[in-house]
Amino acid sequence: MKYVIGVDLGTSSVKVILVDQDGIVQNSATKEYPLIQPEPGYSEQDPEEWVEKTIQALKQLMDEGGAKPQDIEGMSFSGQMHGLVLLDKNHKVIRNAILWNDTRTTPQCREIEQKMGSRLMDIAKNPALEGFTLPKLLWVKEHEPENFENTAVFLLPKDYLRFRLTGSLQSEYSDASGTLLLDIENKAWSMDIIRTFELPADICPPLVNSGDHTGDILPEIAIVTGLSPAVKVFAGGADNACGAIGAGILSEGKALCSIGTSGVFLSYEGNTTRSYDGKVHLFNHGEKDACYSMGVTLSAGHSLTWFKNTFAENESFDELIEKASSSPIGANGLLFAPYLTGERTPHADAKIRGTFTGIDTTHKKRDFTRAVLEGIVFSINETVEIFRNYGKKIDIVVSTGGGAKNELWLQIQADIFNAKIIKLKSEQGPAMGAAMLAAAGLKWFSSLKECAECFTSSDAVYEPIPDNVLRYQELFQLYKKIYPHTAAINHGLFDFKSNQ
Repeated sequence: MKYVIGVDLGTSSVKVILVDQDGIVQNSATKEYPLIQPEPGYSEQDPEEWVEKTIQALKQLMDEGGAKPQDIEGMSFSGQMHGLVLLDKNHKVIRNAILWNDTRTTPQCREIEQKMGSRLMDIAKNPALEGFTLPKLLWVKEHEPENFENTAVFLLPKDYLRFRLTGSLQSEYSDASGTLLLDIENKAWSMDIIRTFELPADICPPLVNSGDHTGDILPEIAIVTGLSPAVKVFAGGADNACGAIGAGILSEGKALCSIGTSGVFLSYEGNTTRSYDGKVHLFNHGEKDACYSMGVTLSAGHSLTWFKNTFAENESFDELIEKASSSPIGANGLLFAPYLTGERTPHADAKIRGTFTGIDTTHKKRDFTRAVLEGIVFSINETVEIFRNYGKKIDIVVSTGGGAKNELWLQIQADIFNAKIIKLKSEQGPAMGAAMLAAAGLKWFSSLKECAECFTSSDAVYEPIPDNVLRYQELFQLYKKIYPHTAAINHGLFDFKSNQ
């Protein structure tokens, strides 16, 4: 039996999985690393932590057995998007990486809007938001000029990790499309954007496709991990692109709802480059010559984690959600807006904050829990509504992440989205997508689609219940009024807190 390894470099941990030719996960290992938050709104990590923890995870994978080194033929990567890693002329890290959830770059976003105008949407297909890479580069240029002057090239997180394991330095299109520096339609770095902001032309790395063979494991890495130096390494993709691949979102009509820390609703776009007028993101897919569109709820599963840790510390998630099932649709007249860390889609607002609306003395903890579950899905449904308003058909949705671990939450998704929800039999998220890129790159299959047919299968299907759909449609109209009626209050509270 032959094997591939998928490496998913997340925000809080790295996960590696060993997958055989039948798509069965034979082993996995996870290693955590910390966030560095020196100031409010700052979110950084030490890139060397990624390398160290990935090596430890790979070594654990090999030590625990399951495959002989010579039988592991390929490896690929998935990774957190948008993060900025700066390298000097010797390809040494200059400063901590600035991550996707860092919000310090609002002034730089306004500068981008002012200087680029409508050209930004024509080229990058996305608006200027704090999470993207270009605003981070401009922040370093303004606030750390010495670091900027010493920068020879920037990389995205998983591209830096791949560079350290292979010695080969590139970026690939699905991750590069989240920088605001890529001409998405022409699949090239935009010289217009680079010149507008007076960036060195060679600061952007060479570009490759997600399935391209980019090198082999360095001998010193092979020795310390136990891998064979003959392992072929493929470029990999952004976490959302790999999540889509791992869920089989590789043809028109298929969509993905992934509820982790954040919530993502993603739809396959083929080779189209329509921008939805910037209301949702458009990125290059990990599949060659394809794109995907997506909306983001910044605090999805994080909202439930916050609620549990704050109000139900001694209960498990399963216990909490089981009790919520005894609360009716609409949580007895209680709505929750999951804006705990700001919002992305459809409200690009770093200052908005969450609310419970409709609280009265009859409400129990189970009602609050149900309101949190429903509020997260209502937020994601705002992306679904955008897609449908632009004529996109949303009938079948693959649900992954924390939102796929509970029957109540899966049924809530079916009823609010008014779509058939599919739960996968073996759901490994972006790590599986990375493994599939390696398997397809090795020519185990003729295409990623053929690989997905072998590696993915459904475990359960949840159909929308017509009466529930009607009730949720009524509630959704009320939910959408929360943002415009609370934005000014929340902005004032945000500024008040910041000035204390």
